[in-house]
Amino acid sequence: QVQLVESGGGLVQPGGSLRLSCAASGSAFNIYDAAWYRQAPRNQRELVATISTGGNTAYINPVKGRFTISRNNSLNTMYLQMNSLKPEDTARYYCNARLRNDAYWGQGTQVTVSS
Repeated sequence: QVQLVESGGGLVQPGGSLRLSCAASGSAFNIYDAAWYRQAPRNQRELVATISTGGNTAYINPVKGRFTISRNNSLNTMYLQMNSLKPEDTARYYCNARLRNDAYWGQGTQVTVSS
């Protein structure tokens, strides 16, 4: 099993930036496909960005050009660089790692974008 711990969330003004980190432990992180999800109150959790074991990335349209997902397997860490933040980005952000039929989640980190 892999354990995931997110960090880096906080309160930021519209147009600001945050960098989220997901630290993995307990297993070799390089064998997992990974992703960032987010969930706002009373909303379903939605996929934000994915990164494969090979480093291929994909984004949902609302964050394209503003968010960048990356991973450093040597450090067992995944990142989400968020620029030009908007109020609609406000949500709790979760780290996800997948291997075959198994999925693992972190506890989440809150991102609030408000003036």
